[in-house]
Amino acid sequence: MAKFQFEATPLDTLQDQYDVIIIGSGSSGLVSAVQAHELGLKPVILEKMPKIGGNTTRASSGMNAAETLVQLKHHVVDSYADFYQETFVGGGKQNDPAMLDYFASHGALAIDWLAAHGIDLDDLTITGGMSVKRTHRPSSLAPIGGFLVTQLLKVVATEKIPLFTEVTVTELLQTAGTVNGVTIQLPAGQVRQLHAPAVILATGGFGANPALIAKYRPELKDYKTTNQPGATGDGISLAEQVGAELVDMAQIQVHPTVQQDTPHAFLIGEAVRGEGAILVNNAGQRFVDELTTRKAVTAAIDQLPTKHAYLILDQAVRDRVPAINFYDSVGLVQTGATLAELAAKLQLPADALSTTVATWNQAVVDQNDAEYGRTTGMAQGLTTGPFYAIHIAPAVHYTMGGVKIKPTTQVVAKTGKVIPGLYAAGEIAGGLHGNNRIGGNSIAETVVFGRQAGQQVFRYLSKLN
Repeated sequence: MAKFQFEATPLDTLQDQYDVIIIGSGSSGLVSAVQAHELGLKPVILEKMPKIGGNTTRASSGMNAAETLVQLKHHVVDSYADFYQETFVGGGKQNDPAMLDYFASHGALAIDWLAAHGIDLDDLTITGGMSVKRTHRPSSLAPIGGFLVTQLLKVVATEKIPLFTEVTVTELLQTAGTVNGVTIQLPAGQVRQLHAPAVILATGGFGANPALIAKYRPELKDYKTTNQPGATGDGISLAEQVGAELVDMAQIQVHPTVQQDTPHAFLIGEAVRGEGAILVNNAGQRFVDELTTRKAVTAAIDQLPTKHAYLILDQAVRDRVPAINFYDSVGLVQTGATLAELAAKLQLPADALSTTVATWNQAVVDQNDAEYGRTTGMAQGLTTGPFYAIHIAPAVHYTMGGVKIKPTTQVVAKTGKVIPGLYAAGEIAGGLHGNNRIGGNSIAETVVFGRQAGQQVFRYLSKLN
């Protein structure tokens, strides 16, 4: 079967009028476009980069949801209330309660909606801060982001939804305070105006904008980033220009496990730890519950004298996380037939590493991590050679802050009122995650609130007509 290759819509077909203009081609933008189209609207997707998919393409672990049919098939009994509470606690209890309530109670519907489009997330894993397996992923175990973008683009192509690349939105147009279009710049420099009674901002965060990061978190200015180059906060600037309120801008998440020994920083997904990997320091010893929140794991690594650590895993973990094959193909993985051989390559004390792994394996057998209290990702010990290590350190990963929205995805102005015609979904919106995003919640956010944006635009336009 030929590999699917999506072709962006030719620029000479760009029209002046649409029902809704969607800025950004990550999961939030694609989902909102498909949902709007299915409700009879004529959407258009505008992407400033030549590459489609935004930061979504870099997501690896999965999509969180509770009370799903997939969970029941895997004999996992879950509840919206537990999902809400664990996300609330994980976010330092600083999450917007109304947004979180909508999010936690609509994840299962989002999983079903994807399945209805032939996008099946029918396997489960677990991420930090969660008590049960609620991170849904494809049974092929493919990284969630690339899988999701590819499958959504198949729907976009089938439904002939226009998607233009290398089109930069420079301004939101307004009449009497109501957003009703955009000014764009085309690749050759031409400037045009497009009109629509509604605009959805799906532009992602600002994790690749060093100036903005330094503005809100000066101590992070020298950190590397896992973000794709287009994540520069353009949508936030556009929203600010029309009076939008911003929230939680200083809440910038640092991901604890990022391989940074190459020019491009590679995020090593939480699923690696969720399937049983451990972290060790330069003494070959564990130093943290590997599946506590990202904020806590990052803090533990930053407190090490070296400020870096090693993920240790075995062949069985690698078999359950095929992304490791990619990491290995680009030179990020060290291999040893035995733990002693691996320790020698890492220049770690072999006896200490062997003792650490043996202690961990016994903790798995006993289901009691007496050292650090880990309770998840303990289905199997590290017993199957060869053994592998990935050198990691924290890097800027996700911006929890952004445009203030209601659970309806309507953008809120500094006056406290909504800005008519303007919606936002995904990482551009602040408030959902509090001071720490739980792994698996970003993809869930894109689908839950992407659908919501498409639905609410339809409702808004219905009232206008």
